[in-house]
Amino acid sequence: MTEETATRLLAPAKLTVSLRVTGVRPDGYHELNAEMVTLDLADELELDPEGSGLAVAVGQGIRADRLPEPGQNLVERALAACGRTAAVRLTKRIPLGGGLGGGSADAAAVLRWAGCADTEVAVRLGADVPFCLAGGRARVEGVGEKVTALPFEPRQYLLLLPPFGVETAQVYRAWDRDPGSDGPNALAAAALAVEPRLAAWRDVLGEWTGRAPVLAGSGSTWFVERGADGTGADIPHELRVGAETGRLVRAHTVPAGWEGD
Repeated sequence: MTEETATRLLAPAKLTVSLRVTGVRPDGYHELNAEMVTLDLADELELDPEGSGLAVAVGQGIRADRLPEPGQNLVERALAACGRTAAVRLTKRIPLGGGLGGGSADAAAVLRWAGCADTEVAVRLGADVPFCLAGGRARVEGVGEKVTALPFEPRQYLLLLPPFGVETAQVYRAWDRDPGSDGPNALAAAALAVEPRLAAWRDVLGEWTGRAPVLAGSGSTWFVERGADGTGADIPHELRVGAETGRLVRAHTVPAGWEGD
């Protein structure tokens, strides 16, 4: 990979601000009605069309043990879906298994680079890929393929990243057994049933901020919106539950087409 031929891309995380499950299709896929926004927490990709292969570097708290096997990474699948090849250097900053759509964001970045705006291609890669392809703020419906742009609103959030991830498929299976709809995220109760440790991390963030945390998607990230006061000027880098630490990340919304500050 050379600087002359490589293209640098950012893949911003998605945050599911609210989520309702509106139905289950005969094939088992769940239909949703959700508000999603993109954040300045982002993975970085460098793509060189003159090469091939994928190299992945992981940052703090990314949970590298959850990286897909070679050939199964959404970056590789996105390249194949649009008939392109490239050498890719992927720097992961969005934690895996956190409900922040890191893999989907990476796939969407590849599709944008390849000039592919086909929603059907995007949704075959993953339910969050169509939104990540559009970016900004949107109402997302169906299994993720219906993306309706909403006016951009500058917002600030405080994210708490527990030291473990949650399997999305397990959360949906738990929801099937006991559908819950209380609060802004209909999957929260199911996620807590799958991973009871989430409760302690929710509580510690709530105690520290004085606000009610919301689960991001199927988890494991909890978040609160920061007001004009910034939810405290002196925000620590982490919070603790027993002997474990969870990283705190300040993030703000970014509009569609964002390429960095």
